[in-house]
Amino acid sequence: MTTSLTLVRRIAARPAIVFEALTSADGVAAWWGPDDLPVILAEVDARVGGAYRVRFGTADGLEHEAVGEFLEVAAPNRLAMTWAYAFGGEPEELGRTSHIEFDIKSIDGGAELTFTQSRLKNTASVASHDRGWSGAFVKLVRILGGPPEDANPDTEEA
Repeated sequence: MTTSLTLVRRIAARPAIVFEALTSADGVAAWWGPDDLPVILAEVDARVGGAYRVRFGTADGLEHEAVGEFLEVAAPNRLAMTWAYAFGGEPEELGRTSHIEFDIKSIDGGAELTFTQSRLKNTASVASHDRGWSGAFVKLVRILGGPPEDANPDTEEA
């Protein structure tokens, strides 16, 4: 059984600024990872067929590295990529590849970011990724500007 996670965040920044935070090494380094710890490594080649690699620490002292390939890059509204763990991460996902989509639309006062991660193994993996991405998006909203986190509660499991 595979399943997916969808999160929606409203950000007080133009879609182009949000897109840049998702597609540049400096942008990714500013917000990736669930805890208030710095990204250790961010490499991003944001073009179709390009690769990314992001290593980040978590509050439990562990390091995790996510890698993947960009499948779609349509600035400033859409980004799709594969996601796999080189090491660390959710144990059930080791050796597996999931898909991530970021859809960004312009709204009054900024942008709405819809994040979907699909092809996760099971509901335990969805819950783990929900915690991780939710923490990362707290940082993204804080850095780019936006409503308080409790104004961004939208989580869906499919």
